[in-house]
Amino acid sequence: MSQKYRPATQLVRGGLTRSNHAETSEAMYLTSGFVYDSAEQAEATFKNEIAHYQYSRFANPTTTMLEEKLALLEGADLCRLMATGMAAVHSALLSHLKTGDRLVASRALFGSCHWIVTTLLPRYGIESEFVDGGDLAQWKAALSKPAAMVLLETPSNPMLELVDLPAVAKLAHEAGALVVVDNVFATPLLQRPLELGADIVVYSTTKHMDGQGRVLGGAVLGPKKWVEETLMPFIRNTGPAMSPFNAWVVLKGLETLKLRVDQMCRNAAAVADFLSERTEVKRVLYPFRADHPQHALAVKQMSAGGTLVTFELKGGKAETFRFMNALKLVDISNNLGDAKSMVTHPATTTHMRVAPEERARLGITEGTVRLSVGLEDVADIIEDLAEALDAIGAGASARAAE
Repeated sequence: MSQKYRPATQLVRGGLTRSNHAETSEAMYLTSGFVYDSAEQAEATFKNEIAHYQYSRFANPTTTMLEEKLALLEGADLCRLMATGMAAVHSALLSHLKTGDRLVASRALFGSCHWIVTTLLPRYGIESEFVDGGDLAQWKAALSKPAAMVLLETPSNPMLELVDLPAVAKLAHEAGALVVVDNVFATPLLQRPLELGADIVVYSTTKHMDGQGRVLGGAVLGPKKWVEETLMPFIRNTGPAMSPFNAWVVLKGLETLKLRVDQMCRNAAAVADFLSERTEVKRVLYPFRADHPQHALAVKQMSAGGTLVTFELKGGKAETFRFMNALKLVDISNNLGDAKSMVTHPATTTHMRVAPEERARLGITEGTVRLSVGLEDVADIIEDLAEALDAIGAGASARAAE
């Protein structure tokens, strides 16, 4: 399909390949392997002399359709799918890095990404250095010597910190590094990392792309040469493949991605404004609010503020848990980007294995709450939050009276 079409059209039409049955919906090819007309055809396939599906660990017609759709949407040469978002991050890094290489990463990473950088990579003799993502001086210092890769999230999980992508990409390229961006929070609709200087983009398709809590998946997108010569040998031989069924579910989810993300962004902006007015809330972080520390950068790099709101309650862990437990509509869950609104306590869930001093440096306190705003009527979301915040006050009054 042509690149000329706009994102909403690509989400519905991109990558569609119909079989001889001329089906309307993408076909689901639930097969582990494929057959050949002859032994000669099989040999030629394995020698890469002809194009023919071999094994669903390598490629499958259903996963191919999703890869082509995502590549069109992202503006990337190629896309390869993984079983999970973490498999995508792991594959992007380990396919490229080797002993003696150096990685520079933004400090604000998802907990499992943080573990890969601090625990896994050093086992293979790969040096890593963290910087505060919003501090260009730290990036400049870290990239003043050669590096093989840069890894960052923007906006970050959970504190919604942004990284100046064009500036960091320039520094990284001068140091000889490829820039890997986890764009999950922004989605390909709100931010275009490749256009801002990134080389590789990774996603958990579990989040907004499926967006309805059904299947796991991940994606890596990048330049043709790198995908074919570096990434593909790694994933062919290590096997982090997405199942055709999961790919089909994500294909169906993508058809409504723009509708969902647009509405969720509107809901999130309204929720952020509501929370900012509550006395129980110490601070609210939402990229498109004027009081976000990097508001100007957010407006420059993103087309909307996103579907996540992070806020800090004035009380500690006990009061934060009391608030979360009082929610009736919003679910307690560590997932995000779902049609259903979800809340989590990063310090005891997604980032619990990050050292306490590192969490403190990131600004993750016992009162920090990450809210993924869904598709419910925003008035109902706000009412539920209000009642739960009221419960904090009621609990404090009751304890004072004892």
